[in-house]
Amino acid sequence: MSGTAKPKIVSAAEWRQARDELLAAEKEATRTLDAIAARRRRLPMVKFDNYTFATADGATTLLDLFGDQAQLAVYQFMDNGPDEFCPGCTWFTNNIVHLNGLAEAGVAWANVSNMPIAQIEAYKAKMGWTMPFVSSRGTSFGEDCGTEGYFGLSMFLRDGTDVYQTYFTKARGVDRLLFVNNILDLAPYGRQQDWEDSPAGWPQNPTYG
Repeated sequence: MSGTAKPKIVSAAEWRQARDELLAAEKEATRTLDAIAARRRRLPMVKFDNYTFATADGATTLLDLFGDQAQLAVYQFMDNGPDEFCPGCTWFTNNIVHLNGLAEAGVAWANVSNMPIAQIEAYKAKMGWTMPFVSSRGTSFGEDCGTEGYFGLSMFLRDGTDVYQTYFTKARGVDRLLFVNNILDLAPYGRQQDWEDSPAGWPQNPTYG
């Protein structure tokens, strides 16, 4: 990155002082996030209908997506129309890894979109994705989750054959979950996106450019 602005060079003692000051803020943020997570675990839940989705092998239901698990995470992938695919949703889905680790904690995973199942299957094949990915086309599932036509992440809990939504987030609430984004947030130049508050001269590009 020749010619690009770089962080100020300081002595080891000055660097350690600056790092320690930032560490104090990071620890405070961690404590805040821990407190928020504790509140999240105490949220009430709301009963959900057992929606029917389309898959390449026929119909399936919201309850079916749990498999043998008691909990389910659902990512709502935006429907941008025929032959168009949400770049942010694609970026997120590319970051979905180690679903076996979720399963070991009793959590199943599924992607859901209002796209037709044929469009989903073609894109899955192109991208090499293997996670469950079903079509909610013709249902109000996304809107009922709270997406309002956007992307989002819902958490569900089953009790017998009853399904309940326990949590929902979208926009930056989903963004912060990505492995790559979290590592880039630690890097000197960050995500290099134009919405970030970075020093003058730092490389920045359109978010999905």
